[in-house]
Amino acid sequence: MYKKENNSWLKHIDFVILDILCLQLAFILAYEIRVAKGIPYLNPLYENMAFVLVIFQLLVSFFGESFSGVLRRGFLIEMKCMIEHEICVMLLAVLYLFMSQQGVMYSRGAFTIMCTLYFFIAYAARIGWKKVIRSRKFAEGEKRSILIITTDAEAANVVKALRGDSYGTYHLAGVALLDKNKTGSMIQSVPVVAGADDVTAYIHKNWVDEVFFALPEHVDIPKKIMKDCNRMGVVTHVQLAALNELGKNQVVEEIAGYMVLSSSINIVSSWQLLVKRLMDIAGGLVGCIFTGIIYIFIAPIMKVKSPGPVFFSQVRMGKNGKPFKIYKFRSMYMDAEERKKELMEKNNIKDGLMFKMDDDPRIIKRIGHFIRKTSLDEFPQFWNILKGDMSLVGTRPPTMDEWDKYELHHRRRLAIKPGLTGMWQVSGRSEITDFEEVVELDTKYIEQWSIGLDIKILFKTVTVVFTGSGAK
Repeated sequence: MYKKENNSWLKHIDFVILDILCLQLAFILAYEIRVAKGIPYLNPLYENMAFVLVIFQLLVSFFGESFSGVLRRGFLIEMKCMIEHEICVMLLAVLYLFMSQQGVMYSRGAFTIMCTLYFFIAYAARIGWKKVIRSRKFAEGEKRSILIITTDAEAANVVKALRGDSYGTYHLAGVALLDKNKTGSMIQSVPVVAGADDVTAYIHKNWVDEVFFALPEHVDIPKKIMKDCNRMGVVTHVQLAALNELGKNQVVEEIAGYMVLSSSINIVSSWQLLVKRLMDIAGGLVGCIFTGIIYIFIAPIMKVKSPGPVFFSQVRMGKNGKPFKIYKFRSMYMDAEERKKELMEKNNIKDGLMFKMDDDPRIIKRIGHFIRKTSLDEFPQFWNILKGDMSLVGTRPPTMDEWDKYELHHRRRLAIKPGLTGMWQVSGRSEITDFEEVVELDTKYIEQWSIGLDIKILFKTVTVVFTGSGAK
């Protein structure tokens, strides 16, 4: 699933907040200089004005797209955009004063000073903040891993462009050359990881969020590679001059100066992802509180029944194959992972692509069965949700050995963050023993995703847990 960058004010919410703070600072200084010493928010007339200025700034930022392409602007273009933004906000402010019949009482001098100060303060703040963004190194977890598929002649230029114009957005996973075999070599410190014959295999088994086809006009994109990316649910970007074949969901956008047509299993807006993330943060906070309470009761019993750590951690494969460490309350004996190999022949899921077994002997008697039946062992995953590794609703994250057995179309179910619950879990998961059916349900969830669907699944999950049909 891919985020459509259409709401620039949400994409650059930091600039929106910075502008609001700058205008409020100019507002306070103007009041101090022209009206009276003290705090303007204690004066009802100016208090109302301060509030409506924030509203007008948000409206102009949203409908006027004041921050579209803000990171690519030069000094003069930024000045022009700053002037246009300020004129819109101030015209709305004047209209408000006129319609509310407060213009006579409001100091014209204070208004003029505020406009002047706001321009210089906000312009300097925008330029300064862009320099901060350019210089800071984003945490690896915030980046998107992108694989460049290009030719030997184009590779250096594409790498340079992505590095110089992405502002730390991307982790360059590597370069795949279609016309030469240079696997193992480096292009501007970025490794060549594959050629035309093994690029699909590399994407299949490594952390790749997006693939960028940057090819000259005379080189066609291999249909098989494009189809394989689509089957795996990997976001693809195609330079428009080299457009060949894409999936059904596309959006035109710009990457590092290249106009591309991006395709994904589902394309959603920044606003939708913001709401989903806010839901995750709220749920994660509440869940972590309950996890602490549950720990107080479970820990002493666990120490008696099976000495060892109360929490269990394991590396799982997250969105687009990015590994992360998942946390649970331990419900099995300490040698559970070693014994799993011996029990594989009793696995209810064929092909070993998941492990599910009735009356699993590795589960700690009584306490282990209780916390698994009530799904209490899942509560520590709220920490994963709060960190951003997981979401409240998503798809089940596979173990590394399960991931190694995935075929191309299986990878499609990891085109979204793994979740604490999901469509498969609330669709009779205890009866489903065919992994292909699991993939079908997960893919259906990703293709039809919406905030409303997440809420529906969350309510169904509560029902599933209380009826005792919750399985792992």
